Amino acid sequence: MISVIKQTLVITGFVSLMMLVIEYVNVLSNGRWQEKLADRPWGQYLLAAFLGATPGCLGAFAVVAMYAHRRISVGAVVAAMVATSGDESFVLFAMVPQTALLLTGLLFAIGIAAGFLTDRLAGRRLTDHISCQMDFRIHEQERCGCFPPAQLAEQWKNCTPTRGVLAATLLLFLLAIATRQIGEPEWNWIQATLALTSAVALFIVATVPDHFLEEHLWKHVVRGHVPRIFLWTFGTLLVLHFAVDRWQMGDLIGRNPWLVLGVAGLVGLIPESGPHLIFVTLFARDLVPFSVLLTSSIVQDGHGMLPMLAHSRRAFVAIKLINLLVGLSIGALLMAVGQ
Repeated sequence: MISVIKQTLVITGFVSLMMLVIEYVNVLSNGRWQEKLADRPWGQYLLAAFLGATPGCLGAFAVVAMYAHRRISVGAVVAAMVATSGDESFVLFAMVPQTALLLTGLLFAIGIAAGFLTDRLAGRRLTDHISCQMDFRIHEQERCGCFPPAQLAEQWKNCTPTRGVLAATLLLFLLAIATRQIGEPEWNWIQATLALTSAVALFIVATVPDHFLEEHLWKHVVRGHVPRIFLWTFGTLLVLHFAVDRWQMGDLIGRNPWLVLGVAGLVGLIPESGPHLIFVTLFARDLVPFSVLLTSSIVQDGHGMLPMLAHSRRAFVAIKLINLLVGLSIGALLMAVGQ
């Protein structure tokens, strides 16, 4: 149970921090960066696939945060979730490093292609249909001086409860990361990324004007997104803790490779890293072909899609089904030619 709470805090914390930083950049640039991103779909696919291909789930969380604010299309999310292998990437690089490099490159390329085809076939209509309507808000009368040096001392002298609560929460979160109370047990690039993002968020909270803090960070990000992200993430991880951890995957593995391929695709629908490690282990022991490992890697996304449950259940289901179709199709093609 403690591990579930810690995982929930890390996932909720990072997604919320990314939303806070994106909101800050958006207001600071008066929304210009999002217009440039929206006008370059290939840039979206490349960025999303790159973030997804980075080991672990942080890149996938960042992509979900951008999608939740309607900065990227559903195709870009598909690209990221196809490209990501979640925590399995660490195991793959440890057990079969050459295959891990090949797999990462394939997932990156397949993700870009799948994202392009998703938007080409469904377009913005699918994004509009499965997304909530929350978006960034740029007030015409507001030209935010997001770092007013002359007002910093006055803002902290008359510190609002909102600023005090957010600053204290971020400081505690940063200390928990630094002391490895949450996150990875050993200090690595994931912990460093969490710490850096937390420090940037703390700087933002400490320096922005009261209006920006109240309207954009508190009302929009904290009140509008954080509770749902936490509850959906915690609920999902809790169910998986009691259900999946006691699921004997070996009972589902038969001698029929086509059955194993189908099972790998279906198990990939589970928004959790653990169940998919069985296929990594089976491949490393030469018990299943590469097509099974590729199918599992395409469909599964570690914890990457958990925050999407808080944003839009329809988007979660649609993206997972698209990835399942892509994974089974490519896996079946490879298996048919003996791979």
